[in-house]
Amino acid sequence: MKILALEKEVPGVNDGQFTDDTLKAEARKAWELYQSGVLRELYFTADKDEAVLVLKCESADEARRQLSELPLMRAGLLDFQVIPLVAVSRI
Repeated sequence: MKILALEKEVPGVNDGQFTDDTLKAEARKAWELYQSGVLRELYFTADKDEAVLVLKCESADEARRQLSELPLMRAGLLDFQVIPLVAVSRI
């Protein structure tokens, strides 16, 4: 199943909480998810610099589980809105 994950702002989090070490760990984990085929596409919005991910998972719950392994999620610094997608069968 294709899943769209849109970064959501976490109240009370400020830019100073994003350390170089945590951001490097985040990039490493994102690369692992990409290499495993879970993370298919990664973008940032042009206006707010928020992450937009396309994942391939069995379910929305599995996508949430995979995202929960990201260091920034584990630290409570970001969250995602998880949206399961279905293909259009006819137009």
